[in-house]
Amino acid sequence: MHSDDYIGWLALALTPGLGARTAGKLLREFGSPDAIFNASLTALEGQRLPAAVAQALHSRRPLSDAAKELAQVRAAGCRLLTWDEPEYPTRLRETYDPPPLLYVRGNIELLNRHMISVVGARRPTPYGNQMAERLSRDLADRGLVISSGLARGIDASAHKGALSSAAGATIGVLGCGIDVVYPKENKKIFEQIEQRGAIISEFPIGTFPAPQNFPIRNRIIAGMALGVVVVEGAQYSGSLITARLAMEFGREVFGVPGHVTQPSSFGPNQLIKQGAKLVTGWEDIVEELPTPVRAELMPVESASHEERAALVEGSLGPTERPLYGLLSVDEAQHVDELVELSGLTSSEVLAALFDMELKGVIRQLPGKQFLKVLL
Repeated sequence: MHSDDYIGWLALALTPGLGARTAGKLLREFGSPDAIFNASLTALEGQRLPAAVAQALHSRRPLSDAAKELAQVRAAGCRLLTWDEPEYPTRLRETYDPPPLLYVRGNIELLNRHMISVVGARRPTPYGNQMAERLSRDLADRGLVISSGLARGIDASAHKGALSSAAGATIGVLGCGIDVVYPKENKKIFEQIEQRGAIISEFPIGTFPAPQNFPIRNRIIAGMALGVVVVEGAQYSGSLITARLAMEFGREVFGVPGHVTQPSSFGPNQLIKQGAKLVTGWEDIVEELPTPVRAELMPVESASHEERAALVEGSLGPTERPLYGLLSVDEAQHVDELVELSGLTSSEVLAALFDMELKGVIRQLPGKQFLKVLL
């Protein structure tokens, strides 16, 4: 489609008070943006639109705003995608409320690859972060695209996990304009995804990340994917909204079980109680996918957990081994506690921890706290 052909689509997106659902209804009724803007006021009012929206469409004022928006789209180096173009995500188009227009940066071909969405808490536990990262990496290893919301916490870990896979690809779905990096600490991930994945948004250039935008974008995360994995999420978290939408769309819903005393475990544990598939590894997800999809996924020779543990143990020196045995994956320990429990000097402990961190078998949290990396 020539860039000027997007003017009408942009004008609909920029019409005040006209949401994606109503715009979609008008497009189905009239057939095209041009037909909507050329319709009589009586015909528009016959669609039970608010008077101000009908007047705005009839005035054609949004078309001049759209010309300015198109210039900004070009300047931002992104492209537009309407729901009647072949590159538009097929699974999303089949939902009851697809956005008529998407802004896209990066590899547009990924939007129709087999996809799993990984979502969860913005303030996760270390265990949650590690599970999101490991699952996303393992699924990406097998050729699945990982989608998430590019928020802090589990979303960021899911994107990182996919990017850590040699051939991994990931899609970030924004609740703001495609030119807005939010949160700021995800700038590096944002740039990496643009290079090795795709970033999409239905919101106009420069749109502020307002709280009400995130439940709206969650339907895209749920709608594009074969299934949604909830890693952590409190009782009223956005990840539960995404899971509910996935159920409504007929997608698979998966939950990673969490510690029952942690508020962040409420979401996945509740979903599992309600029938979501309990997930401890990538196999639990892949085995629920349709047979034709499984046949297309890349077979990857994978070492068992025991084999990986043996390899880690073999890589450790005599000072490192007892320290590694004192650490766990879900509860960080302070360096002073490790000195006391190990009987080693503080300098020996610090040197061994540093070496293990370089090997990638442990990680350091703020305040000199240490954790095992989940194998």
